[in-house]
Amino acid sequence: MNYATIKTHDTANGPGVRVSLFVSGCTHQCKGCFNPEAWDFNYGAPFTETEEDTIVRGLEPWFIRGLSLLGGEPFEPSNQQALLPLLRKVRKSYPEKTIWCYTGYDFEQDLLTGRLCDWPVTEEMLSYIDVLVDGEFKLNLKNPNLRFRGSSNQRVIDLKKSLYGDELVLWSEAY
Repeated sequence: MNYATIKTHDTANGPGVRVSLFVSGCTHQCKGCFNPEAWDFNYGAPFTETEEDTIVRGLEPWFIRGLSLLGGEPFEPSNQQALLPLLRKVRKSYPEKTIWCYTGYDFEQDLLTGRLCDWPVTEEMLSYIDVLVDGEFKLNLKNPNLRFRGSSNQRVIDLKKSLYGDELVLWSEAY
């Protein structure tokens, strides 16, 4: 997997100050995407253990609330395989910090059906994520007043409650 950038002090992609990883590769290619250069799976640089360690160290300060994964598309099958070791490390090292993930895929129709990748890989990846922002960016539904999403069709899902409950639960500011 390649990555576009790592931001060690990001305040735009989840609550508080976060470390954000922007992966490369996206097949959605949404019109009006804020990061179209990251559609290319070869964009940026290879994501290695060095970058993984940079992220884990970046999460260490008390004021860093967590990790955000963006793209490109974190749930592209090739990206899932590469992100799984990082998610394992982050969850083990910082169980109190939140993990957010932005995806153009739909939670129920794409991720829960297992149609993107080997289901055990997707399932394990989902198990580490606290909040999922799902849905393709829709230019005609763009709203700059929305918090942590670009268009009104996208949802900010409390993934833990949604995975282990009987219904979809949207994230609350009280998180």
